Amino acid sequence: MSGNSNTNGYTFIEITVVIILIGVMASISLPKIRHAILTDKLKSASRKMIGLISSLRNDAIREQKAFYLHFDLEANRFWTDSEAMLEEERLTANEKAASLPEGISVLDVWFRGKGKKQNGAVVIRFSKKGYVQESAIHLSSDDGRQFTLLLSPFLGKIKTFEDYMEFEDT
Repeated sequence: MSGNSNTNGYTFIEITVVIILIGVMASISLPKIRHAILTDKLKSASRKMIGLISSLRNDAIREQKAFYLHFDLEANRFWTDSEAMLEEERLTANEKAASLPEGISVLDVWFRGKGKKQNGAVVIRFSKKGYVQESAIHLSSDDGRQFTLLLSPFLGKIKTFEDYMEFEDT
């Protein structure tokens, strides 16, 4: 017999300790991650709004027609329509308007050169080339947190800020 023993590999105790440590770390961090990703209504509403805006821009380019994103700031509702719709279809779209989740609201919509609109009806137009006037949508939650969605006129990008961002009217 030789005195050489195999020292490669891990012992059962080492593997058990690592698994226990991973379990402890996961039990501490997963509830926070789940809350931040799945149950945060403000972030969820922001993601849905970004998806809707991107979809409208793409539809406008694909169909070569202007599309509109409407907000009723008092009722906290929004809907979309296009220049190709008949008046009856537009009224139906308005009647079927979506609401933001409870506790989430649109504070105002800012347009470069026109300033902020804090009440009434607001319309963001997407041209047939997908262009939009530079604008920002300010969302707020009941807990005081705020998000800003900044729409870029030509790039098709939407910048998000986890705060209320003021913009100058030049």
